[in-house]
Amino acid sequence: MKLNSARLAWHDALYTPWDAQGAHVEQIGLLGCSVQRTEKSVNSRHAMQQSISARIQHAIASLPDDLRAFGNHMYSPIATDDEKDEAEELLFATAYQNASRTGLMTAAKMMRARYVCASTLHRYRRINQGGQGEGDDPLPTVFKLRVWIYDNYGIELPGDQWARDWAPFVEHCFDACNWLDKEALVPLSSAIKIMKEAA
Repeated sequence: MKLNSARLAWHDALYTPWDAQGAHVEQIGLLGCSVQRTEKSVNSRHAMQQSISARIQHAIASLPDDLRAFGNHMYSPIATDDEKDEAEELLFATAYQNASRTGLMTAAKMMRARYVCASTLHRYRRINQGGQGEGDDPLPTVFKLRVWIYDNYGIELPGDQWARDWAPFVEHCFDACNWLDKEALVPLSSAIKIMKEAA
């Protein structure tokens, strides 16, 4: 495991390689039987990988449940739909709290705002997967964003006044994503720093 970024460490600490004992247990669970094959022996590199993964997993476990769900949705190879829902809910609550300082939403707009928030989380996740925010925005235009919301949730948002109606809220959502992402990665960054100093 390379300790270059907290995002990558989050992924790698929860990833089960094909040649690991965990992969064998997964195979038994899926197939109901074991398939005999030549296996690699466990060596010191493998033991070191497990030790580093344990420290990173401990840092992940130290997070509050909602931040852990947000981070798992963002970076875990075994993220669940429940974690996605919890991440969307946390993001909406944070973005709505920030947006309510500039003005309150109507109930109808608030319901649609949840879908705008979900699309922003989708965009943020795709942009930041792989580590350093180098990904492409999957919904770069208002039209593509509106189509994505319609395709995924069946909600049609008018686009003629998008800049007035939704652009500020999208900015609040991105700001909330950045803040939540940083908060979720703090314990991992601290653990990585300690391990690098010890090395």
